[in-house]
Amino acid sequence: MQQTISITGISSISSLGISPEEIWKRYKDQAHCISFKDFKEESTPIASLSKEVQAVIDDLRNESHHFESLDNSVLFGVYVAREAIKNAQWRGDLDFGINIGSSRGATGLFEKYHKEFLENGKSATLSSPTTTLGNISSWIAHDLQTNGPVISHSITCSTALHAMLNGVAWLQSGLADKFLVGGSEAPLTAFTIAQMKALKIYASDVTSKYPCQAMNLEKKRNSMFLGEGAAVACLEKGYKENALALIKGIGYATEPLKHNISISSEADCFQRSMKMALGENSVDEIDAIVMHAPGTVKGDLAEYNAIKAVFGNTIPALTTNKWKIGHTFGASGILSLELGILMLKHQEFIPVPFIENKAVPEKMNKIIINAVGFGGNAVSILLESNR
Repeated sequence: MQQTISITGISSISSLGISPEEIWKRYKDQAHCISFKDFKEESTPIASLSKEVQAVIDDLRNESHHFESLDNSVLFGVYVAREAIKNAQWRGDLDFGINIGSSRGATGLFEKYHKEFLENGKSATLSSPTTTLGNISSWIAHDLQTNGPVISHSITCSTALHAMLNGVAWLQSGLADKFLVGGSEAPLTAFTIAQMKALKIYASDVTSKYPCQAMNLEKKRNSMFLGEGAAVACLEKGYKENALALIKGIGYATEPLKHNISISSEADCFQRSMKMALGENSVDEIDAIVMHAPGTVKGDLAEYNAIKAVFGNTIPALTTNKWKIGHTFGASGILSLELGILMLKHQEFIPVPFIENKAVPEKMNKIIINAVGFGGNAVSILLESNR
C-alpha cells in the first residue's frame, strides 16, 4: 500500500525564472516564454533562461575553479538542489539520498569535446568525467556533502518522475527517511535541435502567437519545441505539517515498442500508470491533470484518449506547461509537478490559453501529473493538498 510521502521543498530554474513568486506570476500571464535563435541559419523557437537567471548560473560557475569545467546541466542541478534543501530546512541534516536524472546529460560539453576530437584527433583530459551521466547527482552530493545514497539514471522524458518513483521506493522500504529527487536538462544545442527536427516533431510555425499547440487536438502538424531547466523536490516519509503537497499515489507502465518514439493511439501505458496512481481514489475526486502533452499530433491525442478511457465522462480539468516553457526532456515531469504544487498552493487552475476548458475546478485538492518518454515509459503521480 502507498504510504503518505511529504514534499517539503521544491526549487526550479527555467525560462519562467527561479523564485516561486516570479514563476507563479509567469504562469498567470498568458504569454509564452519562447525566444528565437538561429540554428544552421534557421530561426528556431526555444525557451532559454533569461539573461538575469543565466547570470546567476554564471556566478555559480565562477564560485569555484571546480565548477568552471562543468556542463550547464550540472550547474542547474547544483543551484536548485541548494535552494530546495534550504526551503525544506534540511541544512543541518545531511543523511538523505539523491537521485537526479537527465535524458541527455552534459549535452553542450559532449558536443564540444566531440567536435574537438574530430578536428584534432585527441580528447581533452576532462572529457570523460564531465560528460558521464552520473556527473549531475555526484556533483550535487559533493556540493551538499551528503551521506546518503547517490543515484543517477536516464529514462528519456519521464526521467525526473522516475527519480520520484525511486525516492518513494527508498522511503517506503525504510532504507532512507529523506530523498532529493528531480531532473536537469540543458538541450539547447545545434545537434540536439537537429535531432528533433529530423524526427519532424519540432515547431515550424514561427509566426504563430503560440508556436507550440500543445493540447490542441485539432492541429495538423507537430509543434514541440525545446526548453532548458531543472527542478528538484525534497521527499520525506510520512505526513509533515510543512509539506507543500503530499504524494498519495504513484503509477508506472511501459508498453511494447512499435516505433522508436511512438506510443499506442490509446496510450495504454498512461492508462495503466494513471489507474495505478489512482489506487482507491475514485475518478471524480481528481480536480486536474497536468498532461505530458509535448505538442506533437499523435502524442497529445494518445494521452487524451488514455484520459478518456480512464475517466470516462468525469474528465478533470486538463493543462500542460509545454506551450509556455517548451519540452525540457528529463526535467519536464518535475517542472509539471511544480505547476501542480503551485496550483494547489494558490487554489487556482492555470489553463492553456488557446484551449477551451470544459471543466475548471472550484477547488484544487487532488492533481495527477503525467510524464512519458520515448518508448512508452509512463509515470503518473497523484498529488494531494496539505490544506
